[in-house]
Amino acid sequence: MPPPGLAALSPMSRGERVSEDSVFGVRLARLLRHWRMGVGHLSRITGVSERELEAVLNGATPRSSLIRRLAPALNFHAADLFAVAGLAVPDDLSYWDDRAGSAIEELVTQAMRLRPDGLGLLRRHVRAVPRQRRTTPSALPSPAQYGTSSGASIVRMLHNRNLDWLNSARVLFRLTGVGPLSAATIGAVGYGSTELTPDLLTGLSIVLAIRADDLAALGGLELAQRTPPVDPRVSEVAELIWEVRDLTVDQLRRVCDQVRSGACADVA
Repeated sequence: MPPPGLAALSPMSRGERVSEDSVFGVRLARLLRHWRMGVGHLSRITGVSERELEAVLNGATPRSSLIRRLAPALNFHAADLFAVAGLAVPDDLSYWDDRAGSAIEELVTQAMRLRPDGLGLLRRHVRAVPRQRRTTPSALPSPAQYGTSSGASIVRMLHNRNLDWLNSARVLFRLTGVGPLSAATIGAVGYGSTELTPDLLTGLSIVLAIRADDLAALGGLELAQRTPPVDPRVSEVAELIWEVRDLTVDQLRRVCDQVRSGACADVA
């Protein structure tokens, strides 16, 4: 079943865009207001000077090192915070094999059939798979492909998980029941031409394993009521999607084969 419907997004913020020069400062300010966190506190927990933070809030382009230091304090993966900032994701933070994205839907389908102990075993196994050294440039799309809309940063976060438009739509439906949507609809979200409805925003937040209210705050959107709790198994599978992003297609297919063969305990 899809998540329960939420009240409409605030008309004032619907479709809002931010200039490229100030996009990160505006979004960071929104998130800090949402959390009721001051610049001084953020400076203390990150070791970034208040002066540098104030400069970014006033429109300065953040340094790559700043993005990396802020990410854990803001509960974001560094790659996702680069997407929020409208900046290119560095190669060392990007997924490894763009061919592996085609196997993620199968992994999600198989993982959702596992009991909690089996899902935990699967995640431990995935973490133990040897990672290969990158030898080719990142296949991630450039920031210029999408622009600076709220939907652009969200779709770029999906790409960070090795999910293209089609696989994003399929995984969204598998995990949350939102849809089924076409690949073109996900693309339209990225280009800012399709509205981020509450159900869609909530569903995408589940796939990304990012709180819906934080995602809404970044985009200057308002959810009029709290989002419902997420099924713990769904949350674990969403985390699994992130954890397999740096596997090769052959490694990921072997993981899927192991799950299908019952190597990760009985299904639910």
